[in-house]
Amino acid sequence: MSTTDKPSNFLEQIIEKDLAEGVVTSIHTRFPPEPNGFLHVGHATSICLNFGLAEKFGGQCNLRFDDTNPEKEEQKYVDSIREDVKWLGFQWSGEVRYASSYFDTFYEWAVYLIREGKAYVDHQDAESMARNRGDFKTPGVETADRKRSVEENLAEFEKMRAGEYEEGSCSLRAKIDLQHPNMNMRDPVLYRIRKQSHHQTGDKWCIYPSYDFAHGQEDAIEGVTHSICTLEFQDHRPLYEWFIENLPVPHKPRQYEFARTNLNYTITSKRKLKRLVDENIVTGWEDPRMPTVSGMRRRGYTPASIRKFSDMVGVSRTDGIADISMLEHAIRDDLNQNAPRGMAVLNPLKVVITNLPEGEVQEMTAPMHPNREMGERTLPFTRELYIDRSDFTEDTTLSRKKFKRLVKGEYVRLRSAYVIKNDDVIKDENGEIVEIHCSYVPGTVGENPPEGVKPRGVIQWVSASHGKRVELRLYDRLFNHPAPDKGEEDFIAHINPNSLEVKQAWVEPGLASAEPEQGFQFEREGYFVADRYDHSPEHPVFNLTIGLKDTWASKA
Repeated sequence: MSTTDKPSNFLEQIIEKDLAEGVVTSIHTRFPPEPNGFLHVGHATSICLNFGLAEKFGGQCNLRFDDTNPEKEEQKYVDSIREDVKWLGFQWSGEVRYASSYFDTFYEWAVYLIREGKAYVDHQDAESMARNRGDFKTPGVETADRKRSVEENLAEFEKMRAGEYEEGSCSLRAKIDLQHPNMNMRDPVLYRIRKQSHHQTGDKWCIYPSYDFAHGQEDAIEGVTHSICTLEFQDHRPLYEWFIENLPVPHKPRQYEFARTNLNYTITSKRKLKRLVDENIVTGWEDPRMPTVSGMRRRGYTPASIRKFSDMVGVSRTDGIADISMLEHAIRDDLNQNAPRGMAVLNPLKVVITNLPEGEVQEMTAPMHPNREMGERTLPFTRELYIDRSDFTEDTTLSRKKFKRLVKGEYVRLRSAYVIKNDDVIKDENGEIVEIHCSYVPGTVGENPPEGVKPRGVIQWVSASHGKRVELRLYDRLFNHPAPDKGEEDFIAHINPNSLEVKQAWVEPGLASAEPEQGFQFEREGYFVADRYDHSPEHPVFNLTIGLKDTWASKA
């Protein structure tokens, strides 16, 4: 960090002080996800924090999978997390690391604690163990197993490792203090039996270390200086420090806690997100309505917007709930500056330009972006066009201020093309308008119309013969309640029934050949992205990323 940079949050202040006082010579952080689900927006801010601190202070950040629970972990989660970190624009230090790589060391350290008289094998089942630990008002009860000799515990632990005991029949616990006011210190579990194949180690082990036992020791092995966790780990810090002090670790890291990112109208519990997937409420972890990193990516959110949101949320010592409009503002602002423009017609009404011969095609040009040098795009202007049905009315009493589009018998400008005048309206037997006939005013492309011709405004259009028919997936917030997982009701009850609408639309021809994940502003409609998986020139699919304006404020 340069001398002109000032720390902007308490973690930066701590790191700057540690470096200045020589407590550490360089900073080493880590991002340690459990591979039991896809990463969500809360993880994204943690990624930005841990990798961002390493970048700012010229240090390094590890990507480490805390894969201590084979029952819920899968390789697909490992793969998705690696891709998410890279997509957000970060690169971890060295190779990807795994808790499972240290299982041999953890086992040796568990044996070390037994030899030191600081760990024992407990044959209580989970219910009995919980009961005998007591609670905040009741001290724990010492059982006969806690009094077993070192030799007996070594033998029992070896039996656990050899698979002689069934799952849930016993565990290895630290011998700390059954009277401790912090429940995490009341002889926590170090190892439990899980006769499950592991995605990294296969069937080598049938006992696995607990998260609490593995976490701090991983940091110590890797030389982490600042172990940054969310606030739920604050009460675990004394245990973290107890292990560091009572084991022959090569390095002594420090743990610091910050408030996790919580958003309204959102859930970030992996268990609940998995339920949405398992019950087919969404199409998968990567559904664009999901708050997962991969879901936001498929929705059209950009790495820059998520990093910007992380900066906006900041780093705090106290929990709070951020308004989802902050995240939506970040993506809307990013796309407004960087997304090329295009035209789309969602509710088409046919326009016939009667003074343009059939088969004639005139090429119009339009900027890719109104305020940036992104080049130009070509728009074919043909006899038959589509405009949006809402852009035409027969009501001639509407003032120009109230309706700035095409009115029967009047003029309007087609964006980047001619001024046209409505001459006739064609209706079916039910009185519904099926097409309108117009004439273009020569010499008005990029020029002011002649005197007496006063267009009401500017509207979108697409060539009916050259435009492309596309599938639009109009996504909205998945939940219609600001706190869907709070209160007595099941969070599923707050699913927004209008979170997805699929419809057909017409777009200018160049948009069909867009690359997957390429984003655009469909002028006057919103920001859209070519679907990451389903989009192709033969079957164009665009997802609505975000509207041009926040419409939820008016709904509330």
